[in-house]
Amino acid sequence: MTEYLSYDAPGATRVGELTWASTPTGYRRYEGSSLLGHGQEVWDRASSAVLMWGVKTRSGFDVSLGPDSELRVAPGQDRVLVARLGPWLLREPVRVMGVIDEADHCGFAYGTRKGHPVSGEEAFIVHRAPDGGVWLTLRSLTRPGEGWWRIVFPLTLLAQYGYRTRYRRALRAG
Repeated sequence: MTEYLSYDAPGATRVGELTWASTPTGYRRYEGSSLLGHGQEVWDRASSAVLMWGVKTRSGFDVSLGPDSELRVAPGQDRVLVARLGPWLLREPVRVMGVIDEADHCGFAYGTRKGHPVSGEEAFIVHRAPDGGVWLTLRSLTRPGEGWWRIVFPLTLLAQYGYRTRYRRALRAG
């Protein structure tokens, strides 16, 4: 199953854990959390959206589905995320590496497959604190993709920064 991945650390973003302690060497690590709001309504909206690719689709990506595929994330699922950059379409092949769906903690992580602009893993985690606060945590491990993607890696890092802002807005806005 890992032969199609473009990186060597499957599961390294630890989507099932609220704290993230270890990082494989050779990757740029990012982790950031932001408050989405408080209460059951915020939790219901954000947890449902994250498990249906809403963090990506509400941020401007299309998620390609195969025949007889469901939109809900599932471990081992292969998808192609498509971003529009002006008149161009950027295709990002990914595989869902892990899913968590618990009463106060849900989300998923995907790993990059061959052809993705970067190499690594990204996780989107929604969790509810004891005070009712609903948080989105983003985690990523990134290094340059293969081929000519290595040359534009600095631009992909800028794009990641911009999309992280969109991800936070996407789940906050509902």
